[in-house]
Amino acid sequence: MKHKEITAVILPLLLILLNSCLGVSMNVILNKDGTGTIMLSYQVSRALDTLGKLDGNENWNTVPVGKADFERTIERLPGMKLLSFASREDEKNTIIDVKMEFSSPGSLLAFLDASGRNSVFQGDGNSGSLTLNLADSNGIKNPSLIKLIADISGNYNVQMGMTFHNQGNLLLLDDSGNAAAISGVDIQSQGKTVSFSIPTSEILSSQKGIIAEFRWQ
Repeated sequence: MKHKEITAVILPLLLILLNSCLGVSMNVILNKDGTGTIMLSYQVSRALDTLGKLDGNENWNTVPVGKADFERTIERLPGMKLLSFASREDEKNTIIDVKMEFSSPGSLLAFLDASGRNSVFQGDGNSGSLTLNLADSNGIKNPSLIKLIADISGNYNVQMGMTFHNQGNLLLLDDSGNAAAISGVDIQSQGKTVSFSIPTSEILSSQKGIIAEFRWQ
């Protein structure tokens, strides 16, 4: 799979979507002064994690599954601090739970979009918007490959929520600015907390792009 087939700008999603079959849940609390916390939980397939540890595959799986790996990631992002890290296993996955804090909207943006090219934060913690490009329109087009991805991805989802000090809203759009048509999506579009949950396979096989637009005031 070529990297250009997927545009995943949220840093954890970039690692996840390009290297493993897993799910991710991220919830951001944005305070009025622009500081806040991030609660991140992601599932790494134990089979893929094991494959990455075999001789010759050490560099294949770049998803951080250890505390030291995550600390190194956070150290490269000014204004970010790791508050807690825990991991556990079930029958199929290694599950990582992380809590972080950020000191400013700029720090949050640097975490969400390490490239600084595909997401936009406008305003401040009191009133503003955050636009994230989850997938572009160059997704996988081969029907057989799409079905294979859907089968492998199973019940994995990409979930993100934001909580504000007042009211917010959320839109999921395609590259043309229209409401995105996404199978299996769950969205809470209005309220103090807004969120979306999208099947991982829908992001990987997107044909028209998926843009999440958070707004608050």
